[in-house]
Amino acid sequence: MLYCSGTKYIAEGGVSGEKLAELKRILKDVYEKTGAQVRLSSKGGAETGLVLEFCGEKIAAYLQGTGAETERTGKLITYLVEKAGENQRFPEKKEHLREILLGEGNEWSLFRFMTKYGLPAGECFALDILPERGLDEVAAHVERCLADTADLTVKMDEARIAVVKFCEEGQSPAEFGEFLALSVYEELGVKASVGIGCEAKSFTGIAASYSQAVTAVRMSEMFHAKGEVHSYREYLLVRMLEDVPSAKLKEYTRQFQVDSAAELFEDEDMAGTAEVFLENSLNVSETSRNLYMHRNTLMYRLDKIERITGLNIRKFSDAVTFRVITILYKLLKL
Repeated sequence: MLYCSGTKYIAEGGVSGEKLAELKRILKDVYEKTGAQVRLSSKGGAETGLVLEFCGEKIAAYLQGTGAETERTGKLITYLVEKAGENQRFPEKKEHLREILLGEGNEWSLFRFMTKYGLPAGECFALDILPERGLDEVAAHVERCLADTADLTVKMDEARIAVVKFCEEGQSPAEFGEFLALSVYEELGVKASVGIGCEAKSFTGIAASYSQAVTAVRMSEMFHAKGEVHSYREYLLVRMLEDVPSAKLKEYTRQFQVDSAAELFEDEDMAGTAEVFLENSLNVSETSRNLYMHRNTLMYRLDKIERITGLNIRKFSDAVTFRVITILYKLLKL
């Protein structure tokens, strides 16, 4: 233990690696801005000893030189480090992960989390789980499902759960999402909407993936999509149009004559028929089976859609246009 002017302080060996690394980063910033280089171990000779207060600890430091000017510089550095320490937090794992997923962690925060918990390198993706009830019970079950893996989970708020999945060979993101949704339902009898974000090249991109997963759940609710698991990629066109200014969207609605098709979109049976037809790759027989509908009834409805919109959605190009019109209508209606 070292002493300076009657005040007890500790050498760098007594500081946790996490805090020490952050302190060294701060001292590097100080050097780049002021030219004053502070060492955490003495080299002897003409130097001035400092006591740096950082995150509740007093740490020995040394500034080259002596005299009044060096002392003034030392006081400035001591002040800067103390203020930096006041703003520095070392949150618990769950809290830290929540901040990272919400995009509140800076680059250093991400690096600190990755190294502290030994996260795997390589691709990963995020999932957003929105159970219909029993959040705590579902969260506990998901945690059990991820036991003995490097994957992470955390409750984001009182409604949803986030999962970080590190990619594995032989299992796609959609398959993993289906596994979680099925497991929650079979074990707890709880249905849950699961959104899947795009794969990030590393954990540093996980916040964007989680935002996409949340968007996938939101879009599935907006479009009353069937099933529990939804990928962000399914709604990429929706997101692209959602980012277009409202005035431009209204211009598109005039060009596509969306208003004239309003009666179709408000008719749940007709709109549902069109949706299933598109989901079944424009296959009449498959759509009839899925809807338990006679083929002639389906053809009548497809013909009616063509009369109202001028689009024969049995043709791929018209089906794409119809999809765009549907999205425009829903976005502007909301």
